[in-house]
Amino acid sequence: QVQLVESGGGLVEPGGSLRLICEISEFSYLYYNTGWFRQAPGKEREIVSCVDSSGAVTFYTDSVKGRFTISRDSARNTVYLQMNTLKQEDTATYYCAAKVDVTTRSCDPNKDTSWGQGTQVTVSS
Repeated sequence: QVQLVESGGGLVEPGGSLRLICEISEFSYLYYNTGWFRQAPGKEREIVSCVDSSGAVTFYTDSVKGRFTISRDSARNTVYLQMNTLKQEDTATYYCAAKVDVTTRSCDPNKDTSWGQGTQVTVSS
């Protein structure tokens, strides 16, 4: 089973930036759609952003459009989430996922989705 390891979370002030990193264990990751989800305390997990295996199709939830950018580096088996202009409501544990269903309008996990352990992002002054 593919393994994913997230890093890059931390404490940042409102308006600041962070870059989350997801390292994926298998070279066959090249064929996977991947994405980032988040879960805040007391709330359900929600989708943040996804990218398809080609890198040509991306999805962003409305609340992060224009602020977050997802990208992938095939040579490094790595997916990034650049988060700019962070807000307090972005505070959550962020999870990387591989093998998701993605279109320009949606991104959803499925029965084959693999998950990382999560990285905490706290936006606070």
